[in-house]
Amino acid sequence: MSLVVAGLQHPGRSGDVEANLAVLDGAARDARARGADLLITPEMFVTGYNIGDRVAALADPGLVERVSRIAAGAGIAIVAGLPEPLATGGVANTAVFVDEHGLEVTRYRKTHLFADLDRALFVAGDVLPKPVEHHGVRISLLICYDVEFPETVRAAARAGADLVIVPTAQMEPFAFIAETLIPVRAWENQVYLAYVNRSGEEGDLRYVGRSSIAGPSGRVLDAVPADQPEGLVLATVDPAVVAQARQQNPYLDDLRPDLY
Repeated sequence: MSLVVAGLQHPGRSGDVEANLAVLDGAARDARARGADLLITPEMFVTGYNIGDRVAALADPGLVERVSRIAAGAGIAIVAGLPEPLATGGVANTAVFVDEHGLEVTRYRKTHLFADLDRALFVAGDVLPKPVEHHGVRISLLICYDVEFPETVRAAARAGADLVIVPTAQMEPFAFIAETLIPVRAWENQVYLAYVNRSGEEGDLRYVGRSSIAGPSGRVLDAVPADQPEGLVLATVDPAVVAQARQQNPYLDDLRPDLY
């Protein structure tokens, strides 16, 4: 069983939920027409990311339902970045995963908050996600800064993930994360890694784009060129390739966690 995964790189429109959902709807239909089974948005795509207090004002439980309707209408699963209001107060930076019927599969709250920007807006999640199975592929979620800690991807791999999805809002001067670190994370854990970034400018941030999907060999399977602000990346995720990679490069089997 394999899964065709697409990632949407797009600047979005800061604070404009209607415009962003319209972009998502069009991208979902385009990705499905190109054979994709799953579409991933950038971090906080539904509302915008660096929009200050507007994040809390736009955090609405109904956003998940609207994403679900888009998924069901296009017949494609979606992982979307959005703000989640918490019953205990505050807002989480969340990635929600809905299937092609619009049913929620899982959601993940960003655990590693980036600098004052994140800490001023969001409450950190306190649980790394367990992989979920979707059409025979085991999938785990992270968000942006999370992937820069090797332990997070390693935990997903040790839990059996074939694919780690990372909606992100990576900005200058950190293009090397997208270009160098992402293929390494895929290689050292023998997983597929889908890193889907924003582009353009938002407030004082300039996003670096460079969305990509890397395979368990560390090879980049598809990427948006550095000078291209918008686009879809597509790649096929095959658990059999993951299994073969782990036989050829047995990092997980040879790991000595008792030493560290």
